[in-house]
Amino acid sequence: MAVERTLVFLKPDAVMRGLVGPILNRLEARGFTFVAMKLLHVSKELAEKHYAIHKGKPFYDGLVRYVQSGPVVACVLEGEDAIAGCRRLMGATDPRKGAPGEIRFDYAQEIGRNLVHGSDGPQTAATEIALWFKPDELVTYRRAGHEWVHEKA
Repeated sequence: MAVERTLVFLKPDAVMRGLVGPILNRLEARGFTFVAMKLLHVSKELAEKHYAIHKGKPFYDGLVRYVQSGPVVACVLEGEDAIAGCRRLMGATDPRKGAPGEIRFDYAQEIGRNLVHGSDGPQTAATEIALWFKPDELVTYRRAGHEWVHEKA
């Protein structure tokens, strides 16, 4: 497994429902390190760029409007197998198809209000991180207790 960085953002439903703390806690408790984080209102330009892969699909306009409907918490997480690991922790895109212990299954009801986004691969992660964060907003450090989470510390 390689050390990776991935973009995760908590969507407006997570922020408005007061689930920021519990969701971030699960990511951190799993052993991932936050290297960037910010609360923001997503501009139409950022929303359109982020969801550009879905342009032309029936749900595209709704996605763009939805991510702009309230504040989001955007983060960059780092760790071994961070991309797949974060996505496993988030669970199935449709919360009804997930399993107990997954963020979406435990806290969400519908695919259109599934709380959290995570990059789906290394190239997507690199592109999304560059879209949401400037290089000087990323902080590199080693968490205290790292060796108690990672065997090859």
